[in-house]
Amino acid sequence: MQKIIVRKPVEDVSWDVNNLHPLLKRIYLNRGIKSSAEFEYDVEHLLSYKNLSGMNTAITCLWQALEKQQHILIIGDYDADGATSTALAIKALKAFGHQRVSYLVPNRFKYGYGLTPEIAITAAKKNPDLIITVDNGISSCKGVEMAKQLGSKVLITDHHLPSENLPEADAIVNPNQYGDQFASKNLAGVGVIFYVMLALRKFLRDQQWFTTCGIPEPNMANFLDLVALGTVADIVNLDKNNRILVQQGLCRIRAGKCCAGIKALLQIAKRNYKRTIASDLGYVLGPRLNAAGRLDDMSLGIECLLTDDKNKALETAKQLNTLNEERRAIEVNMQQQATRELNNLQLDKELPTGLCLYDANWHQGVIGILASRIKDRLHRPVIAFAKIDDNEIKGSARSVFGVHIRDVLDAIAAQNPELITKFGGHAMAAGLSLQLDKYNDFRAVFDQEVSKHLSPESLHKQIYVDGELTKQELCLDTAKLLRDAGPWGQGFPEPAFVGTFNIVQQYLVGNKHLKLMLSLPNNGQMVEAIAFNVDTEKWPNYQCNSIHMAYRLDVNEYRSACLQLIIEYLEAL
Repeated sequence: MQKIIVRKPVEDVSWDVNNLHPLLKRIYLNRGIKSSAEFEYDVEHLLSYKNLSGMNTAITCLWQALEKQQHILIIGDYDADGATSTALAIKALKAFGHQRVSYLVPNRFKYGYGLTPEIAITAAKKNPDLIITVDNGISSCKGVEMAKQLGSKVLITDHHLPSENLPEADAIVNPNQYGDQFASKNLAGVGVIFYVMLALRKFLRDQQWFTTCGIPEPNMANFLDLVALGTVADIVNLDKNNRILVQQGLCRIRAGKCCAGIKALLQIAKRNYKRTIASDLGYVLGPRLNAAGRLDDMSLGIECLLTDDKNKALETAKQLNTLNEERRAIEVNMQQQATRELNNLQLDKELPTGLCLYDANWHQGVIGILASRIKDRLHRPVIAFAKIDDNEIKGSARSVFGVHIRDVLDAIAAQNPELITKFGGHAMAAGLSLQLDKYNDFRAVFDQEVSKHLSPESLHKQIYVDGELTKQELCLDTAKLLRDAGPWGQGFPEPAFVGTFNIVQQYLVGNKHLKLMLSLPNNGQMVEAIAFNVDTEKWPNYQCNSIHMAYRLDVNEYRSACLQLIIEYLEAL
């Protein structure tokens, strides 16, 4: 069951913009914005790096390595945030004049996530003087210990929630570590390393480093395309600080000032870089980058972002696109298996509040997407598990509003110390490992813990909308207005509306998407609409003449710009 809820605006008590479009004002108020300062997206409004704990110690480590031209090894993660973080760190350090910098990304199938002891041993073969983790490391106590025993300093940059015990690294920069005064806790991993490099550049400027070395002082805005991509792809909340980072990155992409890899990925996806929006980063570029880490080696994605050669970037983008098509095929098969398992349960009205699914044949690289799809369908936290070996399984968890999934795993681990081998993550997504013979025990405990946070009523999907549009507002100009009023994303949702329409025409495209021609009742105004991935047993419905629906406005650029409605939910009337 789904329920449409109209958002309620904050009280208009201090609004200081009188010339704002009335619809935009309504939408901003619906998102809790009370002042024009909330959508001032110039770089000078970014939060200062000075409030990030551990920054001074981090700069000391970096300065010593840079001054002596020591070997710096970046250890990243195998998702889009990790890839952009790794590429940014390497590009920035080289722009600062550092010659000896390389990277290592753990193969998810062999080593798993983060700076593990095994990765520390592998890293030692490269003889790094300083290891920098990006988008990982805050839970790598044993890995950091091993790396230091093997002779490397360790600087952790991460954004994931810390455990009770922190690694004994030489420096840690993470806005979510205890006592940190940085106002935004929503930075992605790429945002954290960007701030570290921003602080390092200021330090080097004060040391007259660029002048002494005869190096042009880098413009840090050159890296914001990577920051925007990693931030949106990692689905962190777009608070004001993140919206500045994303908006500035989008401006660079639209101006053609992005890296060759991003432009190539957009080209392969048949997107015009001049009209890139935030959702393109999350739904077009992110999956193609992630496909490398899910199915193969994230080094392919990193190399795509690092190269300045247009031809090499395009060739790498083609390989990433092929991997993404393979990932889609694997995902479809896994979804079909999961659906059969759910049907076999025959518990449609009594599904566990916290749902665990496991199949020995599922692909480790795709279980996160599978968990997300099922979570969207059933509106409850879901963990999909895949086999690591005969004794151990790996899970990828996705949650819903009201359930902090990492805190759930933390509570389970505290109450059942021998149940979970390891875990980590944040509010909406997490990963874990456990012994196969403990799966059934974990499944029961997970359901019990999640049930403490969700009532039966909250298991119904709620669709939040910004009310209805007038016939004057339902037009291409409004769609363009809203497109340019973003960036929209997690925590700052794209505007959605509710309305009733008559069906003029309906048919399937791509075997699973419902294309509609609609008209407004008592008006006759025509508008195109599309609903993706519909239940083909219910649609098209030629007995249905009108629908009630929640929808977003879209500018369809296929031939010439025209208005199209993207249907989020529809019901026959």
